[in-house]
Amino acid sequence: MFVMRRAVFALALALTAAPVLAQSTPDHLSGAGQASDVTPGTYLVEPNHTQVAFSVSHMGITPFAGTFSEARGSMTLDPADLSKTQLDVTIPIASVQTTSAKLDGELKSADWFDAAKYPEAKFHATDVQRTGDDTARITGNLTLHGVTQPITIGAKFFGTAPNPLNKKVGIGFLGRAVIKRSDFGIDKYVPLVSDETVLIFNAAFDAE
Repeated sequence: MFVMRRAVFALALALTAAPVLAQSTPDHLSGAGQASDVTPGTYLVEPNHTQVAFSVSHMGITPFAGTFSEARGSMTLDPADLSKTQLDVTIPIASVQTTSAKLDGELKSADWFDAAKYPEAKFHATDVQRTGDDTARITGNLTLHGVTQPITIGAKFFGTAPNPLNKKVGIGFLGRAVIKRSDFGIDKYVPLVSDETVLIFNAAFDAE
C-alpha cells in the first residue's frame, strides 16, 4: 500500500512539475501565426517532426518517458467549423524509443506492447470541439495492443508557416491525454510502474 501511494504521488508530480516532455504546453516556446491563419483543407502528417511521448511513474521514484515516431495519417479541417474535422493517425509500435536499448527491446516484446502481434497503434477522431481561440477537445478511439478504447485529447494550436525546405505550408499542434495502460491489456508491473500514463503529442502536418 505504501508503494502504491508513493506511485500515485509521483504521478501527480509528473503531471505538474516534470520536464517539458511530460507537459502539454512548453510556455517558453512560441510558434508562428494564429489559428485563424490556417487554410481549410487536407493536411498530411509530417513524420520527421511528429512525436508521441508517453510518461509514467517509475516505482514512485521518478517520471520516465519514451517516444514513438514514424507517424502517418491525415487531417481535414476548417478552422471556422472544427466539428467537421477528420483525423486519422497510425504509428508503428516498433518505433518506440527510450534512453535504454535494452528496455526498447523489452517494450516491443509480448510482455509489453507486443509489436510483432500488434504492429500499429491507431487513432481515429470522432468529435472535435473548440474550447478556446487556439484550443480544442478531440474525442476519438485509440487502438493499442489489439484493444480499442475512447480517449480525449486536449489540443492546442502551436504554429503555422511555409516550410522553406519542402515549400509546403505546415501546421503544428500540441496535445495531451491521460490513459490507463491496463485498459489496453498492458499491465506489467502495475502499480510499481504506474497504470496512469500521460500521452503527449507534438503533431506536425503539411498541406497536401
